[in-house]
Amino acid sequence: MFVLTVIVAGLALLLMGNIAGLFYAYSVSVIPGLNASRADHAVAAMQQINVKILNPLFFASFIGAPLVAALAGVLLLGSGHRGAALLFFAATAVYVLGSFVPTAIVNVPLNNALLAAGEITDPARAARVWAEFAPKWAPWNHLRTVACCVSLLLSGAALFVWAGDR
Repeated sequence: MFVLTVIVAGLALLLMGNIAGLFYAYSVSVIPGLNASRADHAVAAMQQINVKILNPLFFASFIGAPLVAALAGVLLLGSGHRGAALLFFAATAVYVLGSFVPTAIVNVPLNNALLAAGEITDPARAARVWAEFAPKWAPWNHLRTVACCVSLLLSGAALFVWAGDR
């Protein structure tokens, strides 16, 4: 059971890191870069990003992170490591509330609306579409970034606490 717990806990940390890094990259480079571009280019690029991100590797991290962290918590709780387990459960809760929920109720609907706009050649329309998208999307992504970073830190703390129990 120890080896399984090590694998699951390590995988939870890795998946949390993947998602924290992804959202961080959007916050510090992707959206600022697109904001510095012409609106028609920004819209077209973000439309393609939103299509291409829907792939098995993304879903494995995005959905896997909270599931694997919760499983790590269950395994640790079952082996008597309550402090480490509670930290993994906290990481899961922060992730779900700060990343998963905002993604589902804000970012994905905005992504879908952007995609529904289709190809835009008129610069004025592109500017309107981008102005409707980016200022709403970016703050919620910042929240997801912070939540995922907190979840990553909580997962690391869980491993640290667990190592101290041994």
